[in-house]
Amino acid sequence: MKRSIVWFKTDLRLHDNETLIRAVEQSDEILPVYCIDDDHFKKTEYGFQKTGNFRSQFLLESLKDLDSNLRKLGSGLIIVKGKPEIELHKIVKQFGVTKIFAKREVAYEEKETEALVEKEVWKLHCSFESFSTSTLYHAQDLPFSIKDIPDVFTNFKRQVEHESSIRPIFQKPLKIKSPAIDPFQLPELKELGSDLPVRDKRSAMLFKGGENEGYKRLSNYFFETQLISNYKSTRNGMLGSNYSTKFSPWLALGCLSPREIYFELKKYETQFSSNDSTYWLVFELLWRDYFRFMMKKYRSKYFLQTGIKNSENTATKLNIELLQKWINGKTGNDFVDANMMELKLTGFMSNRGRQNVASYLCNDLNIDWRYGAAYFEQQLIDYDVCSNWGNWAYLAGVGNDPRGKRYFNIEKQAQEYDPKAMYRNKWLNKK
Repeated sequence: MKRSIVWFKTDLRLHDNETLIRAVEQSDEILPVYCIDDDHFKKTEYGFQKTGNFRSQFLLESLKDLDSNLRKLGSGLIIVKGKPEIELHKIVKQFGVTKIFAKREVAYEEKETEALVEKEVWKLHCSFESFSTSTLYHAQDLPFSIKDIPDVFTNFKRQVEHESSIRPIFQKPLKIKSPAIDPFQLPELKELGSDLPVRDKRSAMLFKGGENEGYKRLSNYFFETQLISNYKSTRNGMLGSNYSTKFSPWLALGCLSPREIYFELKKYETQFSSNDSTYWLVFELLWRDYFRFMMKKYRSKYFLQTGIKNSENTATKLNIELLQKWINGKTGNDFVDANMMELKLTGFMSNRGRQNVASYLCNDLNIDWRYGAAYFEQQLIDYDVCSNWGNWAYLAGVGNDPRGKRYFNIEKQAQEYDPKAMYRNKWLNKK
């Protein structure tokens, strides 16, 4: 009997999941496994938790949803906690597994873990195969090799849109045959070193993890409200739930795939209409692809202070006091402080806000940009390793920005995007 593990990571869905589909095709029985990696719940070298309360809560909700969806198909999710190379080795040995199917990684730490798992299970004559499941365009369909990907986004975009096509999605399996799987046991937040986040009534929206919740948001933003038709004009907003798609938390954990979003968008355009706004969402998904492919190209360089350019970085030695003021919304700049309070209390911040607070940390406070990226890693409910570190390097002038270090005039930005100070008043408790 061919028995396989599907190692779920940041692909917590049944739809459009090639890893799962290939495992079902090639196996007699499937063991869906998620390993809560101890290293993801430790402090980083920058002094922050790698995974904070908001991300931890969203993850647990997503795992519960995945288990429920798997059980409807005759399977279920096995949760283990520890080091993946040790825990997966145990399951391979216990169940006589001959192959592990997994999502392909591109970032440095994730690739290191993947290699360790492959090495350990090979000792039990268990093979390992990975699949690319995170991008809109498949890496094999790009008009250039990874090493030759243009370092400027507009060049990348132009060639990809002109010469590549988007693959159709995979339908979810109709049935999954598994050995008997114990009732689902989800750890408590406190076991992950986290507390239950307190919901702030000012939150842009309540983000709940899982494929089902991701679909609800997709359907609401497209078909129920048709908000997508105005996306380009509202995307720089900062107040409320509807100025942007808010798909990012579900994309980050793979509860939604970018291709699903794309093909639902095509249905929407057929039913209603296409315009600059519907295109702009595809444009944003392309940026997401771009940072993932760039991470594949440059690997660990994105985590160096000098970035991919080996640029000289003018940041001073770390000023803990200034960093803490930035984190706690106490810098004295009300636009920066309001955004940082939203992030601290909700785990979310608008794209406009992110660019401004990053510019402020790098240019005004002159602090090593990696501390900002590491704080975002802890705090953001939609943290994605490639987009987060890629965007921070970009803003710090050590990434893909062809113009070099990008400076935001915060006062001008506040006047343009919060002219009546409604956002600032909301988060700084001003009347």
